[in-house]
Amino acid sequence: MSQNKGRPDRRRAARELALQALYQMHMSGASAVEVQAEFLADQDFKNADKRMFGQLLTGIASQVESLDLMIEQHLDRKLTDLDPIELNVLRMGAYELSDSVAVPYRVVINECIELGKVFGATDGHKYVNGILDKLALEHRSIEISAKKSAS
Repeated sequence: MSQNKGRPDRRRAARELALQALYQMHMSGASAVEVQAEFLADQDFKNADKRMFGQLLTGIASQVESLDLMIEQHLDRKLTDLDPIELNVLRMGAYELSDSVAVPYRVVINECIELGKVFGATDGHKYVNGILDKLALEHRSIEISAKKSAS
């Protein structure tokens, strides 16, 4: 039991660092390998899940085109019109909803909303929530149905 203590906080910290790394990649054009190496050298991972950070960063970077296509289907504007933070939060959410089925969809959405609140524009988290709700219906319909029937 003591091994899992703090695990959600370590995962949240990994998501925060991954979002910062994705933002840096977005703004600088640097590769995931370059940014990951820089973060591992410069950031304190004592309170963050280093493995999860790496999985998020490399997974999202390797699938950015397909993630953007998933997201674009639900936007009311061009992908390029999104704030870089909201775009990368949406990419993270789309990635976790489609590739990390071990993480409950409600956790993915809640974590992304929290990232949006901390790092994004005012009320940007509400937009993120709406898009991720739609993506969850597509990628986690069985999980959502099971939750509803259990209620």
